[in-house]
Amino acid sequence: MAENFREEITELHAGICSGLADPARILLLYALSETPRNVNELTEYLNLPQSTTSRHLKLLRQQSLVVAQRNGQYIYYRLADERIIEALELLRKILNDRLTYRASLVDRQKNP
Repeated sequence: MAENFREEITELHAGICSGLADPARILLLYALSETPRNVNELTEYLNLPQSTTSRHLKLLRQQSLVVAQRNGQYIYYRLADERIIEALELLRKILNDRLTYRASLVDRQKNP
């Protein structure tokens, strides 16, 4: 396997995959795909504690999945790249297909 490919996969895992490793962070990304929001808006929208929201946003910023921009006294967050939502949607479709397949196996076992 080419060393460049191995390095790219390592970077992908360290950056994007670790950023997506928590469901709350995925929800934050979906919320930010609608419109830029500040911490208070995200906290209220997702019904998360403010400290949790801030902690997850910090990690998403570190992984370059979101960017922050000050507007007056507030910092607004937005997606760094809209394609992350396309990737999440593809992963959701794969998960749905897997769940459908598993359900069909259970049905076959119950009704041979």
